[in-house]
Amino acid sequence: MYIIAVDSHFAASHQIIGYDGKCSNMHGHTWKIKVEIKTDKPDEIGICFDFKKLKDISNSVIDDLDHTNLNELKAFKVQNPTAENIAYYLYHKIMGKLPENIIMHQITVWESEKYSVTYSE
Repeated sequence: MYIIAVDSHFAASHQIIGYDGKCSNMHGHTWKIKVEIKTDKPDEIGICFDFKKLKDISNSVIDDLDHTNLNELKAFKVQNPTAENIAYYLYHKIMGKLPENIIMHQITVWESEKYSVTYSE
């Protein structure tokens, strides 16, 4: 099995409603994202899935979050835009854009250099 990965990022603000601490205030991050897919078959020239195609698919979803207040987006009106919920959201949105022969492996979302969450199914 091959695991193909691309990194990306976006800038956005958020606040965690109900949190007992500074994160309950509006603040921003430059969110780093690692998208990982898996497949078992390279094509006739030896490529499993083009990095550029994966980056384009990932960015088509991530761009909707870039330079926004995440709390104002439809996806986060009911649930807090925590790193966990952002990872879940991105995982499923990106998975929905992949070809049928490509499996979404996992996604990692960093809200800072030291704090990240990884989601997979």
